[in-house]
Amino acid sequence: MKAFFFVLLLTFAMLFMPASGKADIASAKESQNYAELLQKSILFYEAQRSGKLPESSRLNWRGDSALEDGKDVGHDLTGGWYDAGDHVKFGLPMAYSAAVLSWSVYEYRDAYEAAGQLDAILDNIRWATDYFIKAHTDRYEFWGQVGNGAQDHAWWGPAEVMPMKRPAYKIDAACPGSDLAGGTAAALASASRLRSTDAVNRDSFVRRASSSCAHAKELYDFADRYRGKYSDCITDAHEYYNSWSGYKDELTWGAVWLYLATGDQKYLDKALASVSDWGDPANWPYRWTLSWDDVSYGAQLLLARLTNESRFTASVERNLDYWSTGYNHNGSTERITYTPGGLAWLEQWGSLRYASNAAFLAFVYSDWVKDAGKAKRYRDFAVQQMNYMLGDNPQQRSFIVGYGTNPPKHPHHRTAHGSWADHMNVPENHRHTLYGALVGGPGKDDSYRDETNDYVSNEVAIDYNAAFTGNAAKMFQTVWCRAITAAHFPEKETPEDEFFAEASINSSGNNYSEIRVQLNNRSGWPAKKTDKLSFRYYVDLTEAVNAGFSSEDIKISTGYNEGASVSQLKPYHIGEHIYYTEVSFSGVMIYPGGQSAHKKEVQFRLAAPAGTSFWNPKNDHSYRGLSHTLAKTRYIPVYDEGRLVFGNEPD
Repeated sequence: MKAFFFVLLLTFAMLFMPASGKADIASAKESQNYAELLQKSILFYEAQRSGKLPESSRLNWRGDSALEDGKDVGHDLTGGWYDAGDHVKFGLPMAYSAAVLSWSVYEYRDAYEAAGQLDAILDNIRWATDYFIKAHTDRYEFWGQVGNGAQDHAWWGPAEVMPMKRPAYKIDAACPGSDLAGGTAAALASASRLRSTDAVNRDSFVRRASSSCAHAKELYDFADRYRGKYSDCITDAHEYYNSWSGYKDELTWGAVWLYLATGDQKYLDKALASVSDWGDPANWPYRWTLSWDDVSYGAQLLLARLTNESRFTASVERNLDYWSTGYNHNGSTERITYTPGGLAWLEQWGSLRYASNAAFLAFVYSDWVKDAGKAKRYRDFAVQQMNYMLGDNPQQRSFIVGYGTNPPKHPHHRTAHGSWADHMNVPENHRHTLYGALVGGPGKDDSYRDETNDYVSNEVAIDYNAAFTGNAAKMFQTVWCRAITAAHFPEKETPEDEFFAEASINSSGNNYSEIRVQLNNRSGWPAKKTDKLSFRYYVDLTEAVNAGFSSEDIKISTGYNEGASVSQLKPYHIGEHIYYTEVSFSGVMIYPGGQSAHKKEVQFRLAAPAGTSFWNPKNDHSYRGLSHTLAKTRYIPVYDEGRLVFGNEPD
């Protein structure tokens, strides 16, 4: 009841905010449901979860996965988030994403709470930080990646049935990674500030916060004491997440968040001391923005608020001016490229991600800066960019999966696609909706292709959604304060046929039938590996009995066989003369992992004694509807571990 009145009071207060907080965002589209947007953006992180999922998991198409991560190095490294549409756990972007999500709660906690999403976002942040603590196996040892990039990217299928090995990679004192350790320290420190509204879990949160802070301190000491670029040691990350900016920015970033988490002056001193490594403030870069690689833009904004020093405020404003109205440099105005439709466009790969990140900085700074003109300029820029992503663009489409008008339907995401054939065009359409995922986005000319194989435009990633989630919270807080989330969200998806038999007639004569059967595992709710599949082929022996023969006279043999054991006839209903042969693939792994992996075939013959002519398969239950063309049939029921999972047994 207290929570209800808090939300009511907060909503009422927001509706009557001063003009500085609301009127200058009149350009925002009030048709947008920002509570729903926030709800869905958070859910994306649940789709990215690795490891053993909790009972509270809300997506019935996701299951346990990668349960042996770390086994090769003798540690439990299960958990964490898959990076993007693949299944590698890359440490640097994961740390960045968790830190920015925590930052967004730090800024807009009241919005998350009013939208009813606070516990959901905290639960997802905790999923990442629990993994970081697992991965910190010694004071100067941290496992920064699980999965080999090339091997992972060579296969297209659901996370639950990955066939490849998943090696673990680490940094340590002998081969350090200050960027990775410092970035993870920032993630743990920022998360340690957060508290749950759930009284039942409050004690657990306090314990976790204490543990997170302790690990953050040790990781920062590791980063500071043993300096080096993580991608020089975890070389597999070089092709995917090379540390282009080096580690100086993460040393500052980690120290700032430790200061905010602990209040210990030494961390602010370390942050300010590390800034000297950035060089002359007049020459600090301003033509980029906050990203998984370069967190200096976030660190300088936080330091601007903490110190009010002009070197930080000037650098932040130089960067935000460059992204918004333009920065006057040596008598000429420099401004980021804008598409004809109004997107601030930095580069092709993840164009929306960068615009979203810049918008987040603009929102946060506009809430603090005292100059009303600057606050309006930066806030208007951020709103404009969000509007573009949500539909105010030449294509009049949303770029968020499962939200808004004409959203993307083909994100470059293996598990959401749900292929059983190791092929991104099989099936033609995605089997699952990857709610809330922000796709890479359009080109410089606003062009965009909603195609799975366009991994530049349609990639999704945990770092894409991090600042975007914060923006959704800010838009909810400032523009539309009614907490209207999708009811009963997410609804459980209705599975397609996951296990089934396809069959055809090879040939048939006076005393035999020869049948071809392919047993399929196209599971996806969630995908499942199994070596316990079987099927039954039912026959009616009335003619045989009338001719003086019994079931023992009918012999079953196999021709082509991919590992099945085929039984002789067993009774099902003796009074009706119904029998079956059980064809078991026990011990043969069948899983939705490729053309040969997801199906197994057997060809078998049911034969009466030579010279007889009573054989008539047309009244056989399992012969019903068969032709010489392979087709799915419900009259050959399929079993997993003896449990009926598809088809119909005889009445």
